[in-house]
Amino acid sequence: MSEIKKIAILTGGGDCPGLNPVIRAVVKTAIEKYGLEVVGIKNGYHGLYHKDFIELGLSAVEEIISEGGTILGSSNKDNLFKYPVRDENNKIVRSEDGSIKYHDVSDIAVQNLKDAGIDALFILGGDGTLTSGRDFARKGVNVIGIPKTIDNDLACTDYTFGFDTAIGVITDALDRIRTTGKSHHRVMVAEIMGRGAGWLTLHGGIAGAADVILIPEIPYDINKVIAKIEKDIKNGKDFTIIAAAEGAHPVGGGQFVNEIVETSPDAIRLGGIAKAVAKEIEYALSDYEIEARSNILGHIQRGGSPTGHDRVLSTRYGYAAVELAMQGKFGNMVTLNGDKIVHASLEDVIGQKTKNVNPDSELIQVARAMGICFGD
Repeated sequence: MSEIKKIAILTGGGDCPGLNPVIRAVVKTAIEKYGLEVVGIKNGYHGLYHKDFIELGLSAVEEIISEGGTILGSSNKDNLFKYPVRDENNKIVRSEDGSIKYHDVSDIAVQNLKDAGIDALFILGGDGTLTSGRDFARKGVNVIGIPKTIDNDLACTDYTFGFDTAIGVITDALDRIRTTGKSHHRVMVAEIMGRGAGWLTLHGGIAGAADVILIPEIPYDINKVIAKIEKDIKNGKDFTIIAAAEGAHPVGGGQFVNEIVETSPDAIRLGGIAKAVAKEIEYALSDYEIEARSNILGHIQRGGSPTGHDRVLSTRYGYAAVELAMQGKFGNMVTLNGDKIVHASLEDVIGQKTKNVNPDSELIQVARAMGICFGD
């Protein structure tokens, strides 16, 4: 049994339904079962650097299982191993060529943990947040990772918490888009999150009865999409629902980039595919007088109360994370393998590529058999 007396919890990266249930499970297990002291770190690695710590007792977490987001706050712009240099006014310092100056402040964060008497750090995050978690583990910090992302693209685990809730939101959105698309006989293109992985769009598209699903793993030919719509028109179907992943791209073309954010670990922000696809379809089918509309689901996919499934999965992850720490198995992330909670080394999690949809998977075959077009 590990000599752990005081632990800290940090939530980093984008917010996600299920963060609060994980926090609750960690706190309740740590206190009720092991009598540990628990500290919350505010606003991700920003709080770790600035030593913004709060006490987390049972009363602080008792009612948060149904809350979306995170009571600790989060940040996706604070890589302490590559932290922007700031002047006395907290303004970012740039070099003569205009580039941002960076420095490594991770040792300050490590010392902050030591000064606070923290024996183990629980990090709830996706690949960006857990990359820093791995790096802190290499510096000797007792790190336990917990997989968080609605994108479900983290290696070594079958599912991340937040994914199920996001699928419910996407399904509801497509149901609503369908009613207006059907009423006006339009092509409705919904842009869905997921970065370079198509899990959200594939599952949400099938659940939401999309006619066309465009995902990063299967480059699309817009002419194939148009042919699908024309076929449906001839068969008497006068509306089309298209679920398009933000990271999908045409054959031989690149992803649609919305903006570049210098200070973010994920500097490239994707976006614009729905508008582009809708425009191409409307132009190609102008003789049919077909109207096409784009819809960006955006951050509603990350918000709101977690589903029962995500609450249970988050609770299982939180409990397992504490057990892993008490066994002294640091430098690992709790994972779901089938129906069992196990763990994998952060070195393996971060060392592997993003977990992507297999274009030949059973779910893709199911969708194709039902006439869903992937643009290929």
